[in-house]
Amino acid sequence: MSCSGYTCSKHCLCALNILYVMVSLLMIGIAAWGKWFGLVSSFQVVGGIIAVGVFLFFVAGAGLIGAMKHHQVLLFFYMIVLFMVFIVQFSVSSACLAINREQQDQLLEVGWNNSRSTQRDVEKSLNCCGFRQLEPNRTCDAACFPNHSCLPCAEKIQEHAGEVLRFVGGIGLFFSFTEILGVWLTYHYRNQKDPRANPSAFL
Repeated sequence: MSCSGYTCSKHCLCALNILYVMVSLLMIGIAAWGKWFGLVSSFQVVGGIIAVGVFLFFVAGAGLIGAMKHHQVLLFFYMIVLFMVFIVQFSVSSACLAINREQQDQLLEVGWNNSRSTQRDVEKSLNCCGFRQLEPNRTCDAACFPNHSCLPCAEKIQEHAGEVLRFVGGIGLFFSFTEILGVWLTYHYRNQKDPRANPSAFL
């Protein structure tokens, strides 16, 4: 069975959006699982991940419906939104890969000071207290706190921060290239005619 340009573009676009739907559901599921089992207590972090997952789900759903029905308006808005997502994601991924150690330290300290719940999560999971030193008259959820043997969390966070940023940046770059592929496929697919709907157009 032969595969025309129209059919291949349609199937590739549908497959790409099915992948995005699966990724969005995975993001929502992981965030909900982490919150349910108490792995992450920060509502802002969980809410942010779920919001991104829901946004991706609706964008992928619009792209999937537009591809299946060859709906020009849906495909146009899908292409514009996907291109904007590509720009943001490519920029953030490049920043993650280009950030140096001093900038990492500054961002980590800002993030630490902005959320008390995140502090408790990190202290409990990494068994440390305080960012650079434990503040006076402050309790700590780490197992080492009763023995007064805790190290500052900054050192332990910095051990993994570089690896995490490189991993996130690499994954982000990979998906950003799939997004620009989706933009190209959508543009190409919108300008093609359905041979089953109007065969005479190709005569």
